[in-house]
Amino acid sequence: MIDSTRLPATADGLLDRVRALVPLVTAEADHAERIRKPVDAVMRAIEATGAFRAYVPKRFGGYEIDIGTFIDVGTTLGAACASTGWVTTFCMEHNWLLAHFGPAGQQAIFGKQPYVIAPGSISPNGRAKAVEGGHVLNGRWSWGTGVMHADWVILNGIIQHDDRRPEARLFAIPRGDVEIDDVWFASGMAATGSNDIVARDVFVPQHLSQDIAPMRDGRSPGAHWHGSSTFRYPMIPFLALTAASPLVGAAGAAVELFERRLSERTLWGSAKKQAEGSAAQIRLGNLRIRHEANEAELRRIGRAIEAWGRDPEPCPVRERARLRLALAHVVDTARDVVARAAQGSGASAQLAKSPLQRIQRDLNTASAHAIFDLDAAAEIYGQCLLGGEPHGLL
Repeated sequence: MIDSTRLPATADGLLDRVRALVPLVTAEADHAERIRKPVDAVMRAIEATGAFRAYVPKRFGGYEIDIGTFIDVGTTLGAACASTGWVTTFCMEHNWLLAHFGPAGQQAIFGKQPYVIAPGSISPNGRAKAVEGGHVLNGRWSWGTGVMHADWVILNGIIQHDDRRPEARLFAIPRGDVEIDDVWFASGMAATGSNDIVARDVFVPQHLSQDIAPMRDGRSPGAHWHGSSTFRYPMIPFLALTAASPLVGAAGAAVELFERRLSERTLWGSAKKQAEGSAAQIRLGNLRIRHEANEAELRRIGRAIEAWGRDPEPCPVRERARLRLALAHVVDTARDVVARAAQGSGASAQLAKSPLQRIQRDLNTASAHAIFDLDAAAEIYGQCLLGGEPHGLL
């Protein structure tokens, strides 16, 4: 954790500082994949930009950046290394989650440190029991993105009530109070270090937990306390955008690599450069325009999420379902762009030394995240369109 006095006081120049790290992140991408987590020096450099203060409330010295800048950070780092970009945007957004806790909980954390680096799992894999002064939490949570550099963890636990429906609640816990199970051996996104988190009878004080229900449409105690549109975004669409941004950046990098390869690759059985062929020219033109349109769609969705933060009315379920499905389509398109770039680059692009094959594996893995399940997201939206009760987290 960097001393807050050494961090930039405002978000001015944040994107320039992040862009200056691209050569380092790119150079360390293979190393990160081998060690199955972001490289320590890279994470320290990202910390020094102030990125993790992006969604810390201003009352605690945070930046509360606009979504356009957030997307810029994600696409920039994602183009250099999808895994590192993914960890960065998730850990930025997880400070946003903490900003929804009550004032006492935020004061206990942000009052003592400028930001957290924390995985945040909203999967209902834990069981919590109310006790005097708080809860006791048990469970195992997979996909712990950011846990290898974490100082806190944010975990979802279910509380069973006799007189009402079960309650889903987020718990903020110091990293040292949980166990990390080294299980992250993945074909793609290997450098995220998304290992399992295990809690065994962990006591969590009442002020370090928060009911998820009012967070879904940005109407939590923390959002009311801050009075800022930044914390009134609909939660699930904002989470999906957090994950989508580095993937769109990685797809852009794949198009760049394909274009560069066209002028270098000699077609089999001839002395002709691939760039001279009409098929390659057509493929490149189509990939470039599809990627540009897809990134424009990502940014359009970001503006819609931001607009809901400014709206005095909470974002309705139907609109949250639509935004989630739209982002699933953005990621599906990004994966297809990468696949077509790799397909047109020849078999040698699949060699281990090629960054294109790593991007392809990363997109294949990341696009399988539950938030981007096209069928599930479309079913939920279809239920909303037909006036039914949606079955899924929104």
